[in-house]
Formats: sequence, structure tokens, C-alpha cells
Amino acid sequence: MHASRFDVVILGGGLAGLALACALRETRLKIGLVEQQAPTRPSGWDARVYAVSPANATFLQEIGVWKHLPAERLASVQTMRITGDAGAHLVFSAYESGVSELAWIAESSLMACELWENVKRQANLTLFSPAQAKAVEIGDGHAHLLLSDGGSVTTRLVVGADGRDSWLRQAVGLPAIDFHYGDMGVVANFSCELPHRSIARQWFLGDSVLAWLPLAGDRISLVWSLPDEHARELLTLGAEEFCRRVAAAGGNELGRFTLLTPAAAFSLRLMQVPQTVAFRVALLGDAAHAIHPLSGHGINLGFQDARALAHLLATTPEWQDIGSQRLLRRYQRARREETLLMQGATHALQQLFRRAMPGLRQLRNAGMNLTNALPVIKNLLVRYASGHF
Repeated sequence: MHASRFDVVILGGGLAGLALACALRETRLKIGLVEQQAPTRPSGWDARVYAVSPANATFLQEIGVWKHLPAERLASVQTMRITGDAGAHLVFSAYESGVSELAWIAESSLMACELWENVKRQANLTLFSPAQAKAVEIGDGHAHLLLSDGGSVTTRLVVGADGRDSWLRQAVGLPAIDFHYGDMGVVANFSCELPHRSIARQWFLGDSVLAWLPLAGDRISLVWSLPDEHARELLTLGAEEFCRRVAAAGGNELGRFTLLTPAAAFSLRLMQVPQTVAFRVALLGDAAHAIHPLSGHGINLGFQDARALAHLLATTPEWQDIGSQRLLRRYQRARREETLLMQGATHALQQLFRRAMPGLRQLRNAGMNLTNALPVIKNLLVRYASGHF
């Protein structure tokens, strides 16, 4: 069987990989996408949601996806209220910062399905699904991939968008540094008795971080990061007791809860990849980095990876080798600063509120209150997070 030839082959149909494919739709490049399983649209609400920054909502609009997301399933965040473990408060407001919203809360599966429908219609893209890569050979002029369906492809560049346990990253020997928090993120969706008023709420509770994210209507999505044993105990609760426990943890601010989706949990870890490119190889999204979910910026880093790599590939002259390590290092440099900043900030916050050193509790809460009293600093933080800085 002869190998199909491409300019770019993307491994993994996650959000970042699909976004990269869509962003390359109007280029001269011939794209291949290898994905083991197509995303499916859930019958109800998806418990896995993301806080999409305004800058990335614009990116998704530019690549033809955002306008197809059902408006009745999107919720804007107008205010974010953060409460420390000693009563400190920090409030971010879109209105006060001069932006239209702080973020949009969108379901993972809905974004994945819309991205998937886009790539299926893409003229310059060939889809290999269900399939996955089994072997890779990097040559001077190409990368050669053997697929699980017996086929093979050759390409000038192979992009690993295949998740935190990236097969490609391991196959080409790019090391990853893992830090396991010993925590799990518990997620679920609820309808609530009282309206959330487009407010995202977050509490630092000493041994855990609780977040309620607004969904469309009087609904919220839970992301509760807490030690493994506490997370497992939560998962054993019946629906009524689970709702009572989640509502009480947030001071019953939104009244009684009714469970919309069963609770699920995933392990939390920080992952740094010192080199995200190699000869004919580039990593993006979860294959290139992982951060604690307390900032809600994991998916935004992935979308910005896709945007940066797409721009580099689209603007590279035809005569230049898009698989050269020298060229790909430009992508790595472009993404390094923001990635390290977000990883460092989320890790520092997680460690700061988990430690019980004498005086530290009062100090961290005083810092929150001080930041809350400095509108210039707050506005700069909001504009950076929303992509308007």
C-alpha cells in the first residue's frame, strides 16, 4: 500500500488539534488528521466545561466554529468572586475592567462536535478515523507514520495533539516533567434554586478549591479540586447528599441544588515539557503542557498554541521546510512565556493555599484583600486573562 503524502499530519482530535486543522483550512497545505474516535454529542449537559477567554472566542469565530455553537448552551461570565480561607474577597468585573465579558462557559463535547463537523467538510483535509499511529520514522525529507488500520502516511510535519500521555511525545523522546498534586477534580452540573447572575464563584477552602461556573439558565457547573480520598468519598454519595454537600460548601449561596449530570473525577497534575518541538515534530495542547484547573486557562493555552502554530505554517514561504527544527523553535519561543507564566501562577496559588505554615493564612488573605483594593492591578489581570492586554 502506497503512503499518502501530506504537508501536516495532526495526531489526535482533541480541541486544540481540531482547532489547528480548522485554522489551516484556507492555506495551500495538505492536511491529514488521525483520530481514534469521533466526538459524540451527549443527550444532556456535559459535565466537562471550559472557561473560554474572549480572545479564544474570537479565534473560534475566525475559524468558523463559534457561530455554530448553540447560544442557549453558552453562558457569559460577567463577574468572578474569589473567597479566601480566612474571609478575604477578590472580585473581578467585566464592566469595571472595560471588557464585554470575562469568559464564556462552554461544554467540551459541543465544541469538539462543531470542530469535528468543520474538519469533515474541509477541502484540504483527509480524515483517518478510526485510526491511530503505531510507529513513526523521522527522515531528512519527511516523517513516515504507520497507522493501526494498516495504512501509512508521509508528511513534512507531524503535530502531536494527542493528550497528556501523548504517544508521539514518547515515541520521539521528548521528555515531560510531571508533578502529581495528589488531588482529583470532581465535576458535575446542577440546576439551582436561585439565579447565578452570570457570576463565577471560587472558594479556597484550605485543603480544596471549589468553583461554581455559570451555565445557561439557572444552572451551574462544579469543579471541585480536593485530595484523592475526599474526592472518592464524594463520588460514593447519593445524588441528594451530594447536592447538599456541594451547596453547603459554597455557603448555600444559590439555594438548593438538583443534580443534572452524574459526578465524575480526574487526577490533577502539573506537566512541563521543556522541548515542545523536534525535527519534523511539534506538540500542542495537553501534549505540550498541563496546569491546575483553578485558573480555568488550560484550554485557552491549547487554543493559543493552535493559533500560533497555524500562523507560523500559513506565513512560511512555500520553498521553506516547515519541518525544520529552526523554524519550529519560533513556535516554541512564541508559546513558552505564557505557558510558563500560567503554570507558575496556578502552581504557586495551589501551594500557597494548601500550606499551613504559621502566619501564612493571614498573609495570603491579606494579599487577596489588598489586590481587591487596587482597581488598576485588577483591571490589568482581567485584560491579560481575557486576551486584551
